[in-house]
Formats: sequence, structure tokens, C-alpha cells
Amino acid sequence: MGKFTKLIFVSTVIAISSTAVYAADNTEMVKSIMKLRADVEGLYTQIDENKDSYKSHMKSYAMQIADNEVQINRKTTAIKVSNAEIVKLQEQIAKKGATANDLTPMLETAIDNLEKIISTGIPFKVEERVADLAKIKSDLKSGNITQEKALSLLWASYDDAIRLTKEIGLFKQHVQIDDIQKLAKVVKIGTAMMFFLTPDDQTGYVKNNNGTYEYIVVEESRHKEQIHTLFDALQKQIRTGYFNLPNALMIAGVK
Repeated sequence: MGKFTKLIFVSTVIAISSTAVYAADNTEMVKSIMKLRADVEGLYTQIDENKDSYKSHMKSYAMQIADNEVQINRKTTAIKVSNAEIVKLQEQIAKKGATANDLTPMLETAIDNLEKIISTGIPFKVEERVADLAKIKSDLKSGNITQEKALSLLWASYDDAIRLTKEIGLFKQHVQIDDIQKLAKVVKIGTAMMFFLTPDDQTGYVKNNNGTYEYIVVEESRHKEQIHTLFDALQKQIRTGYFNLPNALMIAGVK
């Protein structure tokens, strides 16, 4: 009888232990399920945030595309105006028979018109370009060059003005920041945008403010990095590709 009682007691202990293990397994499973559920909810939240971010970026890109299209139309108009000036010049030459005495007033008018275009346009080497025109006019008046030579030089200047509307390049010129002149690297994207990088690592872009051009220094690290990337690419002769840049479009009217 005593042995039988001991066997029953042992069986009871084993049954209790099995129940405890089963309960512990259920608790772990519930915790695991709760964790998985929390992870899934977190992923859904992240997906929603990514969707909102994507929509915001697409809206920003759409606005940039619209701005670029407006600028392209403006610059196309500027090119047409320059081409019209060239055609007008050709017609005047044909009418006047290219006689020495008749060319001078026409050439001076054409020089003045181009000087106005340069002075009111993108601030890219303006002083040098205007000085070249002044020298043509001065040499023409003093007789240092013939009118035919002046015409050839002026023609090249008009052609250069048209070329600048399409040219993308890395150059050096003085920029004015807080009334201080600094020799800086500049990247000119046609006549639509111009960025600068000074020796003391000030970066920024040119902004047209009611016909007056200002050099805007960027402070946001993301924009600085974008401008540095552009300068590095052009330094390596990489002139095509996709670049994220601060919106530096210059909308200038043509008079």
C-alpha cells in the first residue's frame, strides 16, 4: 500500500510540472505575437510616412520642373531677341551698302544694345565683357580698327552672348558678399543659374531681386553639400547627370 501511494504522488508531481511548462510556453508565445504585432504596426506607420515624404518630394519636383520650363521659355525669348538684333544688323548693312561712313552709327547703336543686354543680364564677367565692347567703340572712333574689323568683333560678341545662354562651365571671378569682394569659383548653368564657392568655403547662388543681382550665402548644410557636389563634378569634367540643387533660377525680363 505504501509503494502505491508513492507512485501516485510522483505522477501528480509530473503532471503539475507539465502544466507549468505548457503555461510558460503560452506566455512566451503571447509575448512573441504581441511583439510581432507591434513590429507590423510600426512598419505600417513607416510606410505611411514614406508615402507622405514621396508625395512631398514629387510635389517639389513638379514645382521645379514648372520653374525650369518658365526659365527655358524666357531664355528662348532672349535668344530670339539676340538673333533678331543680328538679323537687323545684317539688314542695315545690306541697305547701307557697307560703306565706311554709313557703318559707324549703326555699329555704335549695336554696341550700346549689347552692352545693355550684358549689364542687365546674369552677373557673369560683366566688367570684362562691357570693357571689350567699350574698346571696340573706342578703337572704331579713333580709327585704330576699320569698320569691317569692328563689325567682325561685334558679331563675335553677339555670338558669345548667345553661346553663354547654353554653356555650363566652371570659372573664376570676383563676387561681392556683404560689401566684400572675393575671388571665387563660379559655376554658370546657361544664364538660368549661377553658384559660387569662395576660398573660405562660403557657398551660395546669385539671385535676381527686381533687376539687381545679389550673392546669397546658403547656411543649410544640405544645400552646401549639394553645391559642393556640383563643383566637384565640373572639376572632374562631368557636365551631364542629375543634381539636386537649391532653387537658384534667375527670372529676368528682356527689354
